[in-house]
Amino acid sequence: MWKICRSSISGLLVLASTPAFAQRDGAPAASYPARPLRIIVPQSPGASTDLTARLVARALSEAWKQPVVVDNRPGAGTIIGTELVTRAAPDGHTLLVVASGITVNPSMHKRMPYDTGRDLAPISQLTRFSNLLAAHPGFPAKTLQDLLALAKAKPGTINYASAGLASGTHMSMELLKAMTGIDLVHIPYTGGGPAVTAAIGGQVQLNIGTTVGVLPHVRSGKLKALAVTTAKRSAAVPELPTVAESGLPDYAATAWFGLLAPAGTQGAIVAKLNAATVKSVHLRDMQDRLAAEGTEAVGNSPEQFAQIIRTDIAKWAKVVKASGAKAE
Repeated sequence: MWKICRSSISGLLVLASTPAFAQRDGAPAASYPARPLRIIVPQSPGASTDLTARLVARALSEAWKQPVVVDNRPGAGTIIGTELVTRAAPDGHTLLVVASGITVNPSMHKRMPYDTGRDLAPISQLTRFSNLLAAHPGFPAKTLQDLLALAKAKPGTINYASAGLASGTHMSMELLKAMTGIDLVHIPYTGGGPAVTAAIGGQVQLNIGTTVGVLPHVRSGKLKALAVTTAKRSAAVPELPTVAESGLPDYAATAWFGLLAPAGTQGAIVAKLNAATVKSVHLRDMQDRLAAEGTEAVGNSPEQFAQIIRTDIAKWAKVVKASGAKAE
C-alpha cells in the first residue's frame, strides 16, 4: 500500500487554475544530461506503455550518447511508479512514461500520494491511439449494434475485461455504458495481457484493450473485433468502424502515452527534453515502429500536453461520477 499524503481534489484545483504545470528551480541545463537517465514505466514489461518507453529510451540514448534505462514499477493503477517520479530529484535524470489512465486516477481515488498538477512537469505527448473492443469468437454479436441490442435485452449478463480499474480501457467502456444506458459487468485484470488472455480463453465475453495488444489476436481469429474507440478509424485496422460510426456520433475515447518529469525541473531542461523527444518521435524509423504498434506519433509542446491532461481529467471525472466506480 502507498502512503496517503495529499488530496486529489486539491490537485484538480491546482491543475485547473494554472496555465502550465509547476516548475521550480532545478539543476543547470548546460551540462544536461550529465549521467545516465532512468525512465520509470508504472506498468509491467511488455505492456504497450513499456514498448513505447523503450523506443523513446533508445532514441534519446542515441541522441545524447548517454544510457537511458527503463525501470518498470507496476502497481496500484500506475500510482506506485508515478509517485517514485514525483519524489525524484528534479534534475531531468528521472522521467516518467505513462498512459492516459493517469488522468482517471484523481477521480477514482479519494486520496493520492501526489498531486498530478503540482508534482509533475509535462514534457510531451508521445503518441495517441485507439482502444479496440473485441469479443470471443463464440459470442453472438458480430457488430457493436448487435452488442448494444443484446445488452439491452439481457442487462447485467454480459461481462468485459479491461487492463484494470481506472485504466483507459475501463473508462472507454464506462463512457459507452453512460451514453447508451446498457449494463455490462466489468472484470478488471492486472494489465492488458491478462485481460486479452481471459477473453481468448472464454473466461470473459468481451475485451477492451489497446489496438496493438488486441489486433494480433483478431488477425489470428482468436478474437473478433467490433469497433475502435477513437473519433476516426485506426490506420492499423482501417476496415474496422469506430464506435461513432456505429450509431454514437458523439463518442470518442482517445488513449495516449506521454513523457513527464518531476515538478521543479528547470525550464531549460524541460525545453531540451521536449526538443529531443519531439525530434525522436518524428524520425521516420520511429514513426514506422510506432505505426506497427498501432499508435500515431504526436510530439507536442509541454503546454499543449498539459492542456490535454487538464481536459482529460475533467472528461473522465464526469464518466467516473456517472459510473459510480471507486478504487477503494
